[in-house]
Amino acid sequence: MQTGWQLTADALAIGIGATAVMDLWAAALKRYWCLPSLNYAMVGRWIGHLPRGVFTHASIAQAAPVRDEAVLGWTAHYAIGVLFAAILLALLGPQWAAQPSLVPALLMGVLSVAAPFFILQPGMGAGIAASKTPHPGAARLRSLMAHAAFGIGLYLAALLWATVR
Repeated sequence: MQTGWQLTADALAIGIGATAVMDLWAAALKRYWCLPSLNYAMVGRWIGHLPRGVFTHASIAQAAPVRDEAVLGWTAHYAIGVLFAAILLALLGPQWAAQPSLVPALLMGVLSVAAPFFILQPGMGAGIAASKTPHPGAARLRSLMAHAAFGIGLYLAALLWATVR
């Protein structure tokens, strides 16, 4: 049986590692194909407005800045990665962390794209699944690829973590 501490340690290690893989993917897209990544300061701005009762914006870029929005956005990005890792671990149990397999991790990554499609993008003014952006199909594909990279990251981070846990 997995203890709460072990689940926490596993989720932290795997979630942080997977999110870092996602960020490396974004950095490669920016460097080699000049494709910009999500501005996590805008995520922080959106989160910073939530306690004020503002859940949606016509354009998050036009919303009033919030203090330390970049730190808030990046922290949330990694915390959400840890949360998705914890969900995967809760569903599959400690045996998956000891002997990870690719398919469940990739599936979790692909399913996690529902969060930006139905929560973040509408809240920031981009519409459901980026429907209000200039190129919704391209935005959806980039989100799906980013979350697939996160899924691969879940697997790779779990493989590495299994050797040291």
